[in-house]
Amino acid sequence: MTEETGDTGTCKDGSATYSDFRRRLPGVIDAVVAASGRQGHYAHIDYEPIPSEDAIVDILEKLRQILFPGYFNREKVDPINLKYQLGQLTSAVFDMLSEQVCRAVRYECFKYELPCSDCMQRGYETALSFLEGIPELQATLTADVDAAYHGDPAAKSCDEIIFSYPGMYAITVYRIAHRLHEMGVPLIPRIMTEHSHSLTGIDIHPGAEIGKSFVIDHGTGIVVGETSIIGDNVRIYQGVTIGALSVPEDRCEDMRGVKRHPTIEDNVVIYSGATILGGKTIIGTRSVIGGNVWLTESIPPRTTVLIENPRLIYRRNGEACGADASGDEGA
Repeated sequence: MTEETGDTGTCKDGSATYSDFRRRLPGVIDAVVAASGRQGHYAHIDYEPIPSEDAIVDILEKLRQILFPGYFNREKVDPINLKYQLGQLTSAVFDMLSEQVCRAVRYECFKYELPCSDCMQRGYETALSFLEGIPELQATLTADVDAAYHGDPAAKSCDEIIFSYPGMYAITVYRIAHRLHEMGVPLIPRIMTEHSHSLTGIDIHPGAEIGKSFVIDHGTGIVVGETSIIGDNVRIYQGVTIGALSVPEDRCEDMRGVKRHPTIEDNVVIYSGATILGGKTIIGTRSVIGGNVWLTESIPPRTTVLIENPRLIYRRNGEACGADASGDEGA
């Protein structure tokens, strides 16, 4: 026994205490089950499964391996095994995607009491149609990568952009999700883009329409709303919001499906922190929107919008210096 603690140096047998607590668990479980079945509580307890987030994320990773062969594959991809590797991945995506689409369609039918849409058949058709569009999707993503490389002196190679740029990851996931959104697949496209959002801080709604050679530089904090339309060769920087004006709660249902987000025409650059709002707002082609600009109205093509330089105050040892030392310069 030590003088400080009185410890005998032996472990106390906790088995009896553990058993006491375990015996109380059935009551806890009964309470949890009762709460889960309570009216108004959000739970999906049914014989028909809903889409699986884990499976959808797995589909995204397999699609990246198909879209960029050799970059994200765990096994080596060479000219001899290319057909085998892509065949295995494509078959797996077909099976997984068709099942998840079927689940999403069936869930929507039951939830909203819609007529039967032959969800299994729709799942197969959607998965096959999506995979048939892979070559076109690859071409679009190639243009995105090239635009990022040619516009960023910090990029040492296109490989670096594909591997490590969060903007490229967000664009890739968006383009996958947008294809499924266009096919009328419920729920899954939003799960995909929100997964990307959680990883990159870039929030692109799958319903947005975005042209080719789209570049997100740095990316953190970017928001692109559901009804946004973005043209070709557009570059946006971190902290940019292409969003909607606030909608009163009593008008929310009326505004579903209405264009609420801006249109950005071709060859526009939007610098960090800019906010552009409203469904009637159009940013004309070849315009430049400066950092921290707030816009809720349209601007014509070839226009540069900047915030006037702020008045800077310089102090050294508590005394004004530089521009702040003169009333004329500081005015």
